[in-house]
Amino acid sequence: MALTSFNVAAAAQIDWQPLEHFWFTSRAGKRIHNMLVLPPNFDPKRRYPIFTFIHGGPHTMFRDQFFLRWNYHLLAQPGYLVLLTNYTGSTGFGEAFAQAIQGDPFGTCGSEITEAVDAVAKAFPYADGERVAAGGASYGGHLANWLQATTTRYKCLISHAGLINSESQYGTSDTSYFRELANGGPVWEQNETWRKQNPIRYAANFQTPILLTIGENDFRVPLNQTLENWTILQRRRIPSRLIVFPEANHWILRGEDNRYLFQEVHAWLAKYLR
Repeated sequence: MALTSFNVAAAAQIDWQPLEHFWFTSRAGKRIHNMLVLPPNFDPKRRYPIFTFIHGGPHTMFRDQFFLRWNYHLLAQPGYLVLLTNYTGSTGFGEAFAQAIQGDPFGTCGSEITEAVDAVAKAFPYADGERVAAGGASYGGHLANWLQATTTRYKCLISHAGLINSESQYGTSDTSYFRELANGGPVWEQNETWRKQNPIRYAANFQTPILLTIGENDFRVPLNQTLENWTILQRRRIPSRLIVFPEANHWILRGEDNRYLFQEVHAWLAKYLR
């Protein structure tokens, strides 16, 4: 039931397409749910670049819904297919699926994100599998940094509030216990997960252009994470851009900041996908 008619006329002018739901089976044999957001004025005879947007959490999920933060349709607006993958760790697909990320925080789900890109390029003739970008916020930002560390599949990346060094994040975040739980023990034990699933340890592999954004008052993924990442990118001379929002926390809440964020995201994608 509609609660108000405010902005109904304006909304009627927006060409937002229904989301396409599809599944694929990963190399590990898991059934993975995805949604595909189509751009306005969609023409199935054209081929569109793919922007795979990665949700945070990880214990949440992409839903067929409309909201303001990281709006699916606004991300797609310049002419992109926006791919939304409910990777291992997502809620809504059973407790075992959600908890399978423990002890394997980035490896499996990172692989599934790239497998999803290949699946959508194969399944939809209008998806251009050669022009592909990835990005996300919070845990999605962590995974964008993990893709930086482990693949050159993407033309560019976007990481908002993304972890680059799980060891230093452990000591500065307001969720230290969650990092300990995900990695199978405290940082000083240095088990295999701490050593092998930490993006910064693969800095020698970094080469994909990346946009970094962060709120200066973020206590979940503090500013030091983005600055560590930026230092490495500059040292490696990797094309990159850093934007710090002085009044933002883990979320970009001010309307003008959010407008500027989307402006920069669109500009970054256009630079490498158009």
